[in-house]
Amino acid sequence: MAGRRVALKAIDWVAFAERVPPNQRGMFNALKTRSDAIAAKLTSLPDTPVTIDWSYYKSAVAKAGMVDEFEKKFKALQIPEPTDTQTSAINSQESEANKGALAYIEGSKARIAQYDKELDKFKNMIPFDQMTIEDLNDTFPETKLDKVKYPYWPHKPIAEL
Repeated sequence: MAGRRVALKAIDWVAFAERVPPNQRGMFNALKTRSDAIAAKLTSLPDTPVTIDWSYYKSAVAKAGMVDEFEKKFKALQIPEPTDTQTSAINSQESEANKGALAYIEGSKARIAQYDKELDKFKNMIPFDQMTIEDLNDTFPETKLDKVKYPYWPHKPIAEL
């Protein structure tokens, strides 16, 4: 029984360790040590509990009927196993995180394509030392001087002085 419970959810500690930031490495090591200790303790337990020798207790206990009462109560005892209420919530969070990650990956691919186009533009442009002002304005339109907004550039109008 204990072995079955332990094997229910295996943890990939190597993948987990790759995602732990360096400043939280100590906490991660403490968690892994504690988890390993609990897992070792669970695996050391037998799958079925040790059976009680009721006949020995009937011969050893002087009060008549006491052992029979304990045996009846012990056999009637049912210890409820806790139900798993969090796995579905965790799985839904995981699926949402996967959707977000896939959306981020697609956005990243689009940004990479855009950056590759810009990189090709920079690789194929005329070197700066050989450019004229017209070439600069054609390659980088944002550098073109707006004569309407700044008619006196590079000088400031007298009113601004």
